[in-house]
Order: sequence, then structure tokens, then C-alpha cells
Amino acid sequence: MDLTTLAGDDTRGNVVRLCAKAANPVRKDLLEAMGMADAGITTGAVCVYHNLIPYAVEALKGTNIPIAAVSTGFPAGQISLPEKLKEIELSVASGAKEIDIVISRTLVLQSDWKALYDEIAACRKACGEAHMKTILATGEIPTFTKVAKASMVAMMAGSDFIKTSTGKESVNATLPVTLVMVRMIREYLELTGYKVGYKPAGGIAKAKDALNYLILMKEELGHDWLQPDLFRFGASSLLGDIERQLEHYVTGRYSASYRHPMA
Repeated sequence: MDLTTLAGDDTRGNVVRLCAKAANPVRKDLLEAMGMADAGITTGAVCVYHNLIPYAVEALKGTNIPIAAVSTGFPAGQISLPEKLKEIELSVASGAKEIDIVISRTLVLQSDWKALYDEIAACRKACGEAHMKTILATGEIPTFTKVAKASMVAMMAGSDFIKTSTGKESVNATLPVTLVMVRMIREYLELTGYKVGYKPAGGIAKAKDALNYLILMKEELGHDWLQPDLFRFGASSLLGDIERQLEHYVTGRYSASYRHPMA
């Protein structure tokens, strides 16, 4: 998962605490009980706003955890394309290795697929060596057909990942939308030979919910999409429930959430 903090009241302290949790996501005693103490488990990335990147860079020094930055006028994307490109460039220069962009939903609603392709392709160029995740904000797209077409355009324009949501929409990741998007990933793979990653984000807070997504990925795309280079959860609270489930596995009892270090 990408461990995320994207709130209006984020501070340096929030980010430092999040990075500490990303580097040590499961309590040491639980890992020791499962024989996993030396497995080097971390989260896939830490995702923050652009202005907080320097704090994350400092806090993650000495680890291999990448910093993902939300960009392009996140979450609404209602800024001009030159402003979007400048924001991407500044985030990469500050140390972000992954960029989560948001598309202009207006282009999808108007079925202006050429303009959508041009916008995403320009963002891909601005990312340079950084990986680019393209957020479709599917809760604001009215039909599965438009979700499918937007997914295909995003992949054609060079996205490394396609992502459901910002987490700020009224409806975020759902299994039906996920099925549409991963089948477009499969179709794109069959047409081009390129593997594109997938990231459901928003509303996935329980380990049981996460299992449903893992099963779907395994059945539709195969084992490769159970690895962090092709699959991530966008989550801010999922890790807490996973850690509680692991404690239940080790001890046979559920623990209170306050017994686990905060993310």
C-alpha cells in the first residue's frame, strides 16, 4: 500500500510519524512471533502533498521507500495545464519518485478523448524518470463505458498506473469499477505487451475488503499484479486493521487500535 496523508491540517509532525510507520508498518513483537522479523517489510510508498515532500525526504533517508506526491491541482484538477506541468516538475525536483496526477474530468464527461490523451501525455513527459499514476476519479464519471475509455486513453498516453480515486470524492474505489479498469489493463496488455499497474484508493479500510481486491487481481490479471510494482492500495487507515488482524492471528484475541503505533 501507499501510506497516505492528504489532509488540510497536515504538518511536519504528521509526515514524520507517517514515514516512521511506513518503515516499520507492523509491531516488532508480531513480526517475531510470525518468524518475519528479518523480512524487511515496509509500505510501498508514502504519499503526501507537494509542500510536504522535503519532510518526507528527510524522514525516509536511509530507506528504499519512495515518496509519491499528489499533483496537478489535486483533488479537483481545476487548474490550467501549464500549472499542472509546473507542479509536477517541482515535485520531482523536490525528491518525489512517483507522481499521482488527476485528470480533467470535464474531458471525460464531454468525450474529448484526444484532449485527454494530450493532457496525460504532457504530464507523463513532465514526470521524467518518476513513475506516474493517473487518477480517474471514477466516482465523478457517470458510466462504466466512460471509465473504460478513460482507462485506455490513460494507458495509451504513458501512465505507469491507473488509479480509481483521490479519496475525496463521495464514491471512491468499488469492486465493479475495479473490474472494468483491470479488464482494460488486460486488454491493453494483450494489444501492446505492456503491463500497467492498478491502484484502488479511498474507502478500503478493512483487511477483509482488501482481500476481495487481491482475489480479483489474482483472478483477472495473475500473480504479477499481486506485487507492489503493479498493484498498490491507496490507504490511510487500512494498515491499522491489518495489524490488528495479525495480532489476532498471533494471540487469538483482537486488540484495541490504540495498542498499535499510529500512522
